[in-house]
Amino acid sequence: MSAETVRSALFVPATRPERIPKALASGADRVIVDLEDAVEEALKEQARDNLEQFLSDQPQARVLVRVNAPGHWAHEADLALCQRHAGVVGILLPKAETVGQIERAHATGKAVWPIIESAKGLAALPLLAAATGVDRLSFGSLDLGLDLGLNTGSSAAGQVLDHARYAVLLHSRVAGLAAPLDGVFPAIQDTDGLQRQVRFARDMGFAGALCIHPGQVNVIHAALKPSAAELDWAQRVVEHAETGAGVFTLDGQMVDAPVILRARAMLLQAG
Repeated sequence: MSAETVRSALFVPATRPERIPKALASGADRVIVDLEDAVEEALKEQARDNLEQFLSDQPQARVLVRVNAPGHWAHEADLALCQRHAGVVGILLPKAETVGQIERAHATGKAVWPIIESAKGLAALPLLAAATGVDRLSFGSLDLGLDLGLNTGSSAAGQVLDHARYAVLLHSRVAGLAAPLDGVFPAIQDTDGLQRQVRFARDMGFAGALCIHPGQVNVIHAALKPSAAELDWAQRVVEHAETGAGVFTLDGQMVDAPVILRARAMLLQAG
């Protein structure tokens, strides 16, 4: 399991290399230079050349790269670029569906973040999570909804995607991986909606979320923090526990070892 906390991972298109330094300065825990969805087909080679030039000019920079999916004509060239540069610290692997795909990406010497965003990927989750080289899973809700034929935005679609989130969380835990990241929230101006979605993912056990705009980074970080009321509760639990009481009552609720551990974790998360 990775010991590093990753709350936010910000995409920046490789077609806009001038934005990469801005993304690195945004406060995001990770920056993902995108060679896939944000790059139209005719610009794939130019995007890869842009990233190659940036990494050569800025050897101190550290980024992840979302390569094109296995089977795409640019996939192997994308992996070769990642292997050449120490500045690439990980590969975001879209449409991950087989262990072989993960092994091929990991053969570059980089950690792999498979994106679970297809029915086949979801069905293969136990194997994918346990594959050598996987650092953490990420959830591609938009593409998964499309692949499953869901009516995006409906209550029914939300229920199906939440079941998929549960599977991603479960198999991350079973495989000893870092907590997964939720998918992007596409409505850039809807900060309230983003905050609600991130808090929902947080309460479900996710570490944070992928994002597509620098303005979303601070919203994600703030949404992941425990509320003032939660921190007050956690502090009082820990104070009671430090008196030596193994089991006690607080605010009318029984507190025992698992609750105390949760309170300590909440305080640790808040710093």
